[in-house]
Amino acid sequence: MWFVKTGVVFVYFCGVFVLQAAVSTENSDIHSLTYIYTAFSHKPSLPGFHQFTAEGRLDGVIIDYFDSDGLEKIPNQPWMKENLPKSYWSRGTETRKSKQQWFDVNIGILMERLRQNNSDLHTLQWMHGCKAKRLDDGQLSFSRALDMYSYDGNDFLSFDDVHDAWYSSNSAATETIRKWDQVSTLKVYTRSYLESDCLRWMKDFLGYREKFLNVTAPPEVVIYAARSHVESSVRLTCFATGFHLKDIELRMRRNGEIIDRSMGLTSSGVRPNHDNTYQRKDSVEIFKSDKSQFTCEVVHAPSRLHVTEVWDRTLPSVSSNVPIIAGGLIGFLVVMVVPFVLLLLFKKKIIGLPFKSGTNNGSNPSLGSSQSSGSHKLADGNPVEKDSLITPPMEEGAKTSLNGSDSGVSV
Repeated sequence: MWFVKTGVVFVYFCGVFVLQAAVSTENSDIHSLTYIYTAFSHKPSLPGFHQFTAEGRLDGVIIDYFDSDGLEKIPNQPWMKENLPKSYWSRGTETRKSKQQWFDVNIGILMERLRQNNSDLHTLQWMHGCKAKRLDDGQLSFSRALDMYSYDGNDFLSFDDVHDAWYSSNSAATETIRKWDQVSTLKVYTRSYLESDCLRWMKDFLGYREKFLNVTAPPEVVIYAARSHVESSVRLTCFATGFHLKDIELRMRRNGEIIDRSMGLTSSGVRPNHDNTYQRKDSVEIFKSDKSQFTCEVVHAPSRLHVTEVWDRTLPSVSSNVPIIAGGLIGFLVVMVVPFVLLLLFKKKIIGLPFKSGTNNGSNPSLGSSQSSGSHKLADGNPVEKDSLITPPMEEGAKTSLNGSDSGVSV
């Protein structure tokens, strides 16, 4: 069941995203372009949920988005925004609005067919697109068509482009297959998009992405050791920043073997920088005496990005402990001794209270230059995560009508 299960709300949180498993792959020679539509019988009562959403995905990553509240198709990647004109997005907006109406009508048809009432939440979904393999000469070769519908989390209907037929094991889809088989051009339209137009758009989108990555600087990758709370160990950290694609893989290796969470690896996850790029930091505790080779690498297989840095075995300086110890001592004196001294002076009436209870002594003093703007290096010169820089946060262009939703054929 790769579609959303309704009736149990929490399943929605994972249902749509499980779709990625059907289209994504770790093989950089296989690419996918898919569009996923999700419609509810009425708007869910949870914040952030929409009655209708539509998103395009290239290699499993969202490249455009539309929902029933925003009512506008928008780019999710900078290279989509840069390479496609405003007319593309305006036409896409109208197409998505048309599909939203189609879904609204057809959820009603299925609810009536299955004798369901509107007190429960029902879901109709559609995923379609294609997969292609990149050949040695760089060309894309069609590999597989994807076109399937689901209702209330159950497989409803799929298109087999090899046998040119709609099929389903769901008895509720029998009437739909009969109706769609009567439209002679529907199969032609569907197959034409899946095997031709989809591949054409995939090639364009991959080209936009590769061009964008070629003209942007590669991510900065460093691997360094910092002090640990255990004297015999250090905290080895892999820090990558300045990358434009959120779905990069950051890997730490020990003698070529990937270090994972079972080995104590911790991760900050992907975080935004101030300049619309991203950063991530992974760390692991190791013994100072460990003579293994440790490496840090950033990988994005679809775009063939691969940056590797090797730890130079520089350990944190012992002297870097001195400021910390001194700082701790000063902090203790400030917190424990100063109030005691002030209390004694007050009792001896050497000093008075700065202001009376219940009154204000004026505006707060300015912090001025005493407020640090944040440093990006440790005491030993090693770089740290740039927290101070973080800010909070298609099927278009088918040469023919695509399928039932565009040709007006209901379920």
